[in-house]
Amino acid sequence: MRKELPIGISDYRKAKEEGYYVVDKTKLIEEFLRSKSGVTLVTRPRRFGKTLNMSMLYEFLDITKDSKDIFKDTYIMQSEYASYMNQYPTIFLSFANVKGSKEGISRKLKLIMLETYAKYEYIFQNLNKYQQIVYNGVMECIENIHDPSLEGIDDSLSFLMDQLYAYYGKRVMVMIDEYDTPFIQAKMSGCYDEIRSGLSEM
Repeated sequence: MRKELPIGISDYRKAKEEGYYVVDKTKLIEEFLRSKSGVTLVTRPRRFGKTLNMSMLYEFLDITKDSKDIFKDTYIMQSEYASYMNQYPTIFLSFANVKGSKEGISRKLKLIMLETYAKYEYIFQNLNKYQQIVYNGVMECIENIHDPSLEGIDDSLSFLMDQLYAYYGKRVMVMIDEYDTPFIQAKMSGCYDEIRSGLSEM
């Protein structure tokens, strides 16, 4: 039976599990792992498949997932990097919907971090008293979704990375999709400096 094209679908797992036609681009995973680069910036035109490819990479690396079925019969499973599958704590943040006024941008950014913290709630169960102080400060910042200030939000990502590394003892991968969207929206809304100061350290 003829497979449908995944038009408008940017979730790799959904595209695979629901039987859409998906071109095997898993060689990108091999290239990423082989480069061992500390930071990789992917710049391509709109509708080029950046989000779908990032979702593919996320599904392959994330230690909380079991991705054997969606990567079977792909290039990466025949490569030397097959053993890397689901071996790394991986944070995936999408800023695609972070739009609107200063208040809207701030609220959506905080909701993204709250959702991310909820996913890894189990790693915060045995914090020492110093870590607990930092955790309390981070939560005070991101839970106050009606406060347009982003002061302290940069700590939310770095603290989560530190705790994931402490919990798993493995390098933490961070992926940010549409990183430029909040900056573009802030420029349009006349609050660029405030948003930039909150996000530039993330």
